Order: sequence, then C-alpha cells, then structure tokens
Amino acid sequence: MRRCGFVPIHPGMRKGFHEPAEKPRRFYKAVEVAEAEGGFAVLLDGRALRTPGGTRLLLPTRGLADLVAAEWAAQGETIELSQMHASRLANTAIDSIGKAREATADQIARYAGADLMLYFAEEPLALVSRQNELWGPLLDRVEAEARLSFVRASGIIHQEQPQETLDEVRRIALGLDDFGLAGLAFGAALFGSAILVIGLQRGWLGGVQALELSRLDEAWQEEQWGVDEEAAERVALLRIEAEMLERWFRGLAS
Repeated sequence: MRRCGFVPIHPGMRKGFHEPAEKPRRFYKAVEVAEAEGGFAVLLDGRALRTPGGTRLLLPTRGLADLVAAEWAAQGETIELSQMHASRLANTAIDSIGKAREATADQIARYAGADLMLYFAEEPLALVSRQNELWGPLLDRVEAEARLSFVRASGIIHQEQPQETLDEVRRIALGLDDFGLAGLAFGAALFGSAILVIGLQRGWLGGVQALELSRLDEAWQEEQWGVDEEAAERVALLRIEAEMLERWFRGLAS
C-alpha cells in the first residue's frame, strides 16, 4: 500500500514548504489569531503569515486558524518546517487546490477504485475474521449514508468498482471547499483509502482509528513476527499525520 502523506499529482502539493538546507531560526515571539476579511489570519508579532506562493494565509474557521497557530507557537529556537503538517496543508489548500480541484477529485476517485478496505485476505481465517469485524461496519455505513456501493474482493486481484460509485466519490470531493478537499486528498494518500478518509471527514471515526484500520494486515504480521524499529518509527510518523488530519476536519467544522 502506498503511504505518501499526499496525492502525488501536483509537484508542490506534498511539501507546502520547501525545507531549507539549514533550519531557520525562530524570528518571532508572539503568535495570535485575528479575524480578518475573508476568514482568520495567523499573526507572528502582529504580521500576517503568507503562503510560499505569496498569498495571505487566511483560514475559513477559527478552529483551523488555531490549529495552524499552535504549530507556530510550538516552535523552539529553530523552525521545524517538516513537522508543521497543518501549516503545510493550509498552504496547499490556498496555493494549489483551487487550480486543480478536478484533478484532485479524480485522484481521490482513483483511490476509491482500488481502495484497500475492499481487499479482504483469503487466509488465515483469524485475519479474515478480524477484517470482517472491523472493516465491515464502516463499509456498511458508507454504503448506507454516503450512497457508495462497492464490490468487495478476496485476495489481491484487482476488482473493478461501479462507475457510478466512483462518480459519486468525485462528487463528494468536489462538494467540499478547497480546505476540505485538501484534507480529503491528504487522507486518501495517507491511508491508501478514500473510504477511510470520507469516514474521518464525516466524524464516523478518529484519525488514529482510521490509520489502524488501514494497516490491519501489517498489524497482523507484527503480531506474528514482531515489530522492527524502523517500521515502528514509520507508524509513529503516520500517526502524527492522522491525528493532525482529525483535528483539521474538526477545526474546519468549528
């Protein structure tokens, strides 16, 4: 399963910032959120943040602005740009998504067309049972409440999904504003699943829960053979992004 943290269709979407060779030193003391025309601005010593593209960074809700501001406030003597996931996602939403809404929605639909939640193991029976127990309710809910009817498969052979379902996923994506669409794209790539990120966006499950559902087979293998240090570090980083994405959707709704 691919885990990249963002949809790989626009070169600038993943980073949001360009990580410099030398980490910049913190140049500000106070971080504030202020209401502004068109949304909420994050102020560093009274000056509004701008995106890498030069646009004033305006968030649509106070909750989202607070999330971005908290990242800037948490910086120490140097600024860890690579760890500021909400700020990077906000930059992407402002600088990139508006120019690529159709392409972004198409990419999310492609994740739905090969969604990992649809591929159940053939064996061992204990893993199959776990997948049915933990994946089944979410698949039932997405069919009932989001009107998405998927074909479930066993094994790894690709299963074509109904075109009307993929069209509906695309419609759901395009029904969101740029910030919601950015979050949906981020999550589809993070989890390898449009189903999981739609569930997260709608508040049906939390970020860590979505991540754990996305890696049931990996967790099973870890139970059998143990966890190596590199894999544990990778999962810890994914968990940070999943937790941020949950706060992102909550902030967008507040």
